[in-house]
Amino acid sequence: MRLAAVCQENWTLDWEAIFATRAGRMRASEIRELLKLLEQPDIISFAGGIPDPALFPNEAFRAAYASVLGDASAGAALQYSTSEGFPPLRDWVVRQMQRIGVACGPENILITSGSQQALDYLGKLLLSPGDTALVTWPTYLGALQAFNAYEPRYDRLAPVEGNMTPSAYADAAAKAGGRVKFAYLTPDFANPTGETLDRAGRERVLDLARELDIVVIEDTAYQSLRYDGADVPPILALDIAREGHIDLTRTISCGSFSKTLAPGLRMGWICAAAGVIRKLVLMKQASDLHSPTINQMVMHHVAEHAFPAQVEKIRGAYRHRRDRMLAALERHMPEGVPWSRPEGGMFVWVTLPDGMDGARLLARAIEAARIAFVPGRAFHADGSGANTLRLSFSLANDAAIDQGIERLGRVIREAGTA
Repeated sequence: MRLAAVCQENWTLDWEAIFATRAGRMRASEIRELLKLLEQPDIISFAGGIPDPALFPNEAFRAAYASVLGDASAGAALQYSTSEGFPPLRDWVVRQMQRIGVACGPENILITSGSQQALDYLGKLLLSPGDTALVTWPTYLGALQAFNAYEPRYDRLAPVEGNMTPSAYADAAAKAGGRVKFAYLTPDFANPTGETLDRAGRERVLDLARELDIVVIEDTAYQSLRYDGADVPPILALDIAREGHIDLTRTISCGSFSKTLAPGLRMGWICAAAGVIRKLVLMKQASDLHSPTINQMVMHHVAEHAFPAQVEKIRGAYRHRRDRMLAALERHMPEGVPWSRPEGGMFVWVTLPDGMDGARLLARAIEAARIAFVPGRAFHADGSGANTLRLSFSLANDAAIDQGIERLGRVIREAGTA
C-alpha cells in the first residue's frame, strides 16, 4: 500500500537526472549484442572476434587448478593479494616483453582484469572532460567504450596517409576546451581492419607524440597471432631505443592472455614507466584491490608450461581459416568490393560500394541468408564508415566460411541492384 501511494504521488526517482553526465556517453556494444546470434544454430556468424574454445588448453588449466589448490599454496590462492599482481606472473610478463624487444622489470608491470580494464584505467588516468584522444579511423570499439566515460573529444590518427600537423591537432583540441592527451592504436593486426602498421609508421607516431608531448597507448592484444611476414618491433621497444630506458618513455603497452590462452580468466597487463605503474596501482586499489589471485596463479602455471605450444597451435588453426576466408572472398565478392589481407589476428575488413549501409545490409543478411557480421560504423569515433563491415574468421570452420562468404557475396550483389 505504501509503495502504491508513493508511486501515485509521482515520487519515483528521476534516475536520468541523477546519473553523471558521463553516463550519457555509455553505449551498448553492437558486438556484444550480435554475440547473442551465436545461440541460433542456423546462423553462420562472422561477428564475434573471439577465440575458438575448441582450441583452449583445457588440460593445462585443469592441471593448473589442481596444482594451485592441491598444495600449500591453496590458502594464498584464495586470499587477498598485492595490487600490482602475483609476482611470478609479473616476472613471466617481464620475460615475454623482453622476448619481443621491450627491456623492463617487474616494477614496470601491472596485472589487470583483462586489457579492457587497462584501457578503462588509462582513460581515467589521462582524460579530463573535453580533452582530445587521437584514435585511428576505424578503431577498436572497446577502446571507444572505455574512453567515452571520461568525456573526451576524438581526432583522427592517421600514421600512414595523414596530413594533420602537430599544431593543427593542438589548436583543434584547445578550441574544444582541452588538450591532446594520447594517441591510441593497435599496431599489429588491428581490430577491426586486420592491418599492421610498419616500422616507419610506428616511428611517425612517436614523432607526433614527442611534438605534441602526449602519451602513446599501444594495444598489443593480437601481437602473438602472426601468420606471415616478419615481426615489427613494438612501439614501446622503439621508444626505449630512442630514450635509453623504459622509465624515460611515453609509450604505455597493454597486453592480454585472452587471445592466446583463454579470455574467461580475464587476465591482462600494462607495461610502462615505473612512475605510471605506481599511479595505476593506486587506481587498482580503489577499483577492485587486485585481480583474482587464483586466476593469476593458474594463468602463471599455464603460461610457464603451455604458452609456446599453445601459440603455435592457434597460429596454425587461425592461419588456415584466414586463408580459407580470403580464398572465398576472391571467389564470391562482387567487383568493386575490396577487403584487407591481414598478416595475422582474427579479422578481415570489407569496404562496400559508396551508398551501401552495413547496418541495413546486416538486417537483410540475417533475414535472407542467415549470416552475421559487424557493421563498420561502430568502429568510427565520428559515426562514419557506414559502407564498411568486419568479418571474423576465428570461430568458423571450412564449410561455414565457404557457405557464409558465398551468401554474403550474393546479398551484397542483390543490395547493389535493389
